[in-house]
Amino acid sequence: MKLLNLITLILVIVGGLNWGLVGLLDLDLVAALFGAGSLLSRVVYILVGASALWQLVPLTETFRSDEASALRGR
Repeated sequence: MKLLNLITLILVIVGGLNWGLVGLLDLDLVAALFGAGSLLSRVVYILVGASALWQLVPLTETFRSDEASALRGR
């Protein structure tokens, strides 16, 4: 489970950086590398989106535990 969390976190970061490039430079790096609308580009986008959904699991677990109150300074 820890490895899956690490992989999905990395994919979410990659997706965020890609969106940053789109916003700043109008450069979609995934499309530039794999071809706009190609099957491989779509797979990357799907994996990044699924990773973001998966990262909701540890986030909600954090808010259910005492770790969230520790982060708030309580």
